[in-house]
Amino acid sequence: MMEALLKVENIQTYIGQYHILQGVSFEVQKGEVTVLLGRNGAGKTTTLRSIMGLTPSLHGKVYYQQKEIQSLPTYKISGLGIGYVPEDQGIFGQLTVEENLKVAMKQQDEETKKRMEWVLNLFPDLKKFWKKQGGLLSGGQKQMLSIARAYLNNNQLLLIDEPSKGLAPIVVEKVMESIQEMKKQTTIVLVEQNFIMASAIGDRFYIIDDGKTAYSGKMHDLKEDEQLKRKYLGIA
Repeated sequence: MMEALLKVENIQTYIGQYHILQGVSFEVQKGEVTVLLGRNGAGKTTTLRSIMGLTPSLHGKVYYQQKEIQSLPTYKISGLGIGYVPEDQGIFGQLTVEENLKVAMKQQDEETKKRMEWVLNLFPDLKKFWKKQGGLLSGGQKQMLSIARAYLNNNQLLLIDEPSKGLAPIVVEKVMESIQEMKKQTTIVLVEQNFIMASAIGDRFYIIDDGKTAYSGKMHDLKEDEQLKRKYLGIA
């Protein structure tokens, strides 16, 4: 197997006095969608935040393109080519769709303009509400804007946290299609509670349970494994 694009080795993270991550390890291969699964509170969001340096880990290592990054500040990690779509979307409510996208641009070169065009074709709603404030968009439109902002720059890796959360099924389908399109051009780590969506998009999975990596494998094997799904995900 080729060298992993992202490698997380036994990271341990505290939030205040709480030992949230107690040994999370996984690898992400280039061109794949790697899904982090687990029950609510298992540590999936904290894992993404630890990779980005927002909730730094106290122990363990994170390698991106074979370089250690766990001690870097968030802006430097982002500058290496890692995009992050947080669970709460993280858009600027007072800024318009246009302003949100322009603020997110690291460069205004030809390639970025092409990516902007591609993103607006992927999410026509953003084009339609170009001058509307981000805070006035629907939940699904906010999610599209959040994903679009992370994709605008030439990121080799996207970390996407719970993109289907709180969305209507028809919007979930649209978000799912968009991630499948993005998969053709970038590598993705996805945290997702919606197993139907996760299993349709994912190539590989890691189950996080009580702050530790409990199980991993290929997504098509997990689809068939009723016992594993029941034990770790509560899916009957």
